[in-house]
This record gives sequence, structure tokens and C-alpha cells, in this order.
Amino acid sequence: MTSSALTLPVSGAGAWRRHPLVERYAPVVTIVLALIAIWYVAALLMNLSLVRDGFEREEAPYTVSDLIAGTMTAERPRLPAPHQVIAAFADSVFGYAPTAPRSLVYHSMVTLSATLLGFMLGAVLGIALALMIVHSRVLEKSLLPWIICSQMVPILALAPIFVVVLGAMGLQGLLPKSIISAYLCFFPITIGMVKGFTAPDPMQLDLMRTWSATSRQVLSKLRWPSAVPYLFASLKVAISISLIGAIVAELPTGAEAGIGARLLAGSYYGQTVQIWSALLASAILASGLIGLVSLTERIVARRMGTRP
Repeated sequence: MTSSALTLPVSGAGAWRRHPLVERYAPVVTIVLALIAIWYVAALLMNLSLVRDGFEREEAPYTVSDLIAGTMTAERPRLPAPHQVIAAFADSVFGYAPTAPRSLVYHSMVTLSATLLGFMLGAVLGIALALMIVHSRVLEKSLLPWIICSQMVPILALAPIFVVVLGAMGLQGLLPKSIISAYLCFFPITIGMVKGFTAPDPMQLDLMRTWSATSRQVLSKLRWPSAVPYLFASLKVAISISLIGAIVAELPTGAEAGIGARLLAGSYYGQTVQIWSALLASAILASGLIGLVSLTERIVARRMGTRP
């Protein structure tokens, strides 16, 4: 007796849930909405006493709805509501010319320039150190521990030292911030590339020696292709750390422009909404940079034939 598969029609709701875009983005959207809801609740709780004290100070009558509305519209809240942050962000981005000192685009571009320069310096330094460590046992035992120890000192303690020393050498402006950024981002690249360069199997290395391959040929034909996945994984971490380093470097330098300067000015004057809008700008900037690295990774993988 034979049996045939019975094909059941998929309902409209079921087909909608199985749509590729829904399956891909629904979890992300759900988490974002949940975080926004938690944020609103936290803003309500943190600003409630502040608004109530304001009403009592003015001896004005108020209701529960007045308190709730006040927590969502306070001028200097302890925790601004999401819509306040978005409104301040939009005003800073679209309300001024991109080159205006009050424009968040202007401050973001200043930080971005230091980030990219620091990232390039850190990438070159990290790859160079990884090559030296892989090709020298002496450097592996002597240099690698110091590289690890270099990341144990808080950057907030090192940043003022860098600024003073580099300023005494006549280096000011963009370069000190970029060097601090490079100091943070070279470490994950170094460790990742050491792992990548040593990823080939010993039998593969023996086969290259059997073919009388030179060290340069082993590097270009075997070690580099094996290290590419580790390279881009390290670059994604490094580009975000580079942005953090550039922002932190703007704090002790007394910079008048940049996201770090924007954060510092907001903390001086108690403008929490300005602080959070600057944080939102840095998050968007970091997401864009990581996305750019991911796009480059896809292009390289397709050209190498490792991705369709």
C-alpha cells in the first residue's frame, strides 16, 4: 500500500510568520521594543521624585497624570525618555549646518577622523607585531607578555600622560587622539592575527617545505589566507575600540570638538539629554563602522571563493 504526502495549505498568518525578513528581524525588533519599554519605565521611576519635588516647591496642585507627563518632559531629567533623546539627536543633526559647532554631525566627523587614523595605525602595528611574533620564538616569549600587560593599565590613566608627553614633543590636535585610539585597538588585531597566522595545520606547513617554498611564499599562499577570518573578526572588535579610544582621548585633551567634548560639556552643565544624544551618535557611528568592515569581509570572501 502506498501513501502520498498530504500538502496542507499554509494560513495567511503562518505564511507571514515564515517570511525570511520576519524570521530575520522579528527577534531584533522584539528585543529593541522591550528595551525601549524598560527605558520608559526606568525614566518614569528615576524622574518621579524630581518632578514631585518641583511641584511641591512651587506649591502647585498636581495629579498622577501630571507627574507622569512631567517625568517624560523634564528639562534636565536624571534619565531622559527615549523620545527626548531622539528629538535632541534630530535637532542636533538636522537643525544646524554640518559644519556648525553645535551640530552633532560636525562633532561626529571630528571623532571619526581620529578613529579612522587610530584604527589604521593600530591595524598596521598589530599585523606587524603578529608577523614578528609568528616568525621569531624569541619575540614570542619576550614581546607577547608585554603586549598583554600593556592592556592592563586603564586608558583613563594613560590618556593624560600621552597628551602631556606628545604635547611636549610638539604633537597636538588629531595625532595624540589617534595614537591613544591606536593603543587600544592594536591589541585585538595582534592577538587575532597571531592566532590566524598559526592556524595552518603542521602537515600543510611540512608540505610547503617539501615544495621548497620560501617564507614569503608560505606567508602569501598559506598563512595569509588562513588568517583572513581572524583578521576581520579582530578588525570588527578593533574598530569599535578605536572609536572608544578616540572619545576617551578627547576628555583630557580639552578638545572643543568631538563626541567626547560633547559628553564633557553635557556633564558640566547637567544636560543629560545632550549626553544621551551624543551616546546615540557614537552608537550609530560604531554600527556604521562595523557594518563597513563586515561589507569588506563579504567582498574579500567572495573574491577568495570562500563565500557564494
